[in-house]
Amino acid sequence: MRTLVTGATGFLGRQIVGQLLAAGHEVRALCRNPDAELAALAVEIVRADLRDREAAMAACRNVQAVFHTAGMAGVWGPWNAFYESNTLATMYVVQGCLAHGVGRLVFTSTPSVTFDGADQKGVDESAPYAKRWLCHYPHSKALAEQYVLEANGKRSLLTCALRPHLIWGPGDRHLIPGVIERRRADRLWRIGDGENLVDMIYVDNAARAHLLAAERLEPGSPVAGQAYFISQGQPVRCWEWVDQILLMAGLPPLRRSLTPTAASFYGAMMEACWWFFRVPGEPPLTRFLAAELCTSHYFDISRARRDFGYAPLVSTAEGMERLAADLAARGLKK
Repeated sequence: MRTLVTGATGFLGRQIVGQLLAAGHEVRALCRNPDAELAALAVEIVRADLRDREAAMAACRNVQAVFHTAGMAGVWGPWNAFYESNTLATMYVVQGCLAHGVGRLVFTSTPSVTFDGADQKGVDESAPYAKRWLCHYPHSKALAEQYVLEANGKRSLLTCALRPHLIWGPGDRHLIPGVIERRRADRLWRIGDGENLVDMIYVDNAARAHLLAAERLEPGSPVAGQAYFISQGQPVRCWEWVDQILLMAGLPPLRRSLTPTAASFYGAMMEACWWFFRVPGEPPLTRFLAAELCTSHYFDISRARRDFGYAPLVSTAEGMERLAADLAARGLKK
């Protein structure tokens, strides 16, 4: 296929590009800034800002499938920034697909579209969208996901959305380095009793799920118009996993903790301070982050297994071994 990958310089986007090339597909990689790694690959590079409607639509010309991974993540920031980067940009990509006769669109969503602050234990895709939002990111992604799924069946376009939780692995520039940096700065506290279970997904598995879903997007397929949770298929104890990562980086495990009530209070106070005093960057703790870190989040992925044959090929144990080697190679182990 001739494919377009948005967010091609991102952690997941790079892996999707690599797997598409390995499978013999043609790739157009959309990114906002120059990238030496992409330039070294046999891809067509398009530099564009997806908030520009004309540029976003033009990027969809003469491709058969679009993998839309680009977006703005985070737990803090103005609504307009999230809405423009996640919701409007996705709408423009969908409109580009419709205008240029693209047949398949796989959208990278998030399980947070169903998160309202309570535990999610074995949740499946029947879970409704959240009724209250603790930050703008999941709200903007939920609006985008709904737009993508509603576009399914219009003209020749078939769509689906994947909801990976906590993508990790070698080459990650945000999640794992962020945990390590916070621990070194003594700004990382365990929240809750440490028993909460969370799903996560190794980056190779997340990318493979996108390719599998795209392959099954055809008329009459159960994949068309659906959203899917994807993960390793086996949750881990959140804070045990964090301690394992810290050990890989040569750091001691966490000893200090906050109760969920205290963490939520501190998060609300920090949000107020950051908003009132216009402090740059994200607060160290927010209500959304506090709720995420003390509740369980694991999902039933049986629909993804059944509808497009998803199964994690890289186990969590193997992925952790690869991650340890990567941290050492990148000098993140002290």
